[in-house]
Amino acid sequence: MSNLQNTTSSSVIFLLTGVPGLEAFHTWISIPFCFLYATALSGNSLVLFAIVTQPSLHEPMYYFLSMLSTTDLGLSVSTLVTMLGIFWFNAREISFNACLSQMFFIKLFTVMESSVLLAMAFDRFVAISDPLRYAIILTDSRITQIGVAIVIRGTLTLTPMVALLTRLSYCRSHVLHHSYCFHPDVMKLSCTDTRINNVVGLTAMISTVGVDSVLIPFSYILIIKTILRIASPEERKKAFSTCISHIGAVAIFYIPLISLSFVHRFGKWAPPYVHTMIANTYLLIPPVMNPIIYSVKTKQIRRAVIKILHSKDT
Repeated sequence: MSNLQNTTSSSVIFLLTGVPGLEAFHTWISIPFCFLYATALSGNSLVLFAIVTQPSLHEPMYYFLSMLSTTDLGLSVSTLVTMLGIFWFNAREISFNACLSQMFFIKLFTVMESSVLLAMAFDRFVAISDPLRYAIILTDSRITQIGVAIVIRGTLTLTPMVALLTRLSYCRSHVLHHSYCFHPDVMKLSCTDTRINNVVGLTAMISTVGVDSVLIPFSYILIIKTILRIASPEERKKAFSTCISHIGAVAIFYIPLISLSFVHRFGKWAPPYVHTMIANTYLLIPPVMNPIIYSVKTKQIRRAVIKILHSKDT
């Protein structure tokens, strides 16, 4: 009994949860999730392949889009195995180290996506406010540096948050409330003081996603001010149209994230399956929708994708 009350982190086996109360329908529930995963993986792979293989897309805007597609692929793969494993095989067990690894990569790709969206906002600001120097400011080497900085930023801010979980002991039920390892879920199972973990976790998210969520709207304030100074209505419309896809990507990233936070904080009255379904879908909405938005709204991407699909048919 004493072992149960003070289990060391290295020996912990967590139990993931599918959709509470709807376990009998897991096979049916898996069908739309399979469709979403297939759409996310194929859509982002196609966009990434188009940007790599089409010389006409070797421009700063599309390099940033390739970063977005890469993070979306990483985010999808991070949850795919455990989520479909539960729905298909009721494979709920996950070791502590595997749980920490999954948690780290989910958080890392989430923070990277936020950082890429901020970089894309900067790209649109430079393209609209100083088009003559656009290619000089955003050179290939500078874009590479931005990409490396995005990875380093996420790794440095999230490593302490995840590593601090190893100092905790887990004496309560080992049942997690999601089909993937969620940082607050794991902390709730600890019988050790988690105040340091809470502070470090909150600091990590505020300094990354929180800061980005302020800087992106600020970028658009500057962009709108620049657009309004353009004399020609036709040129104003053309300038703003180049931002539509990015605005859509920002919305589908932050709205589900904010919704999940509100549901966790204020939706305690909601049935457990509501929390689970929102948590499962919020990680899939951006990877599914981003390639669709950019393929529909960006003529160059649409043409490149159609060209690739046609070449495969012939």
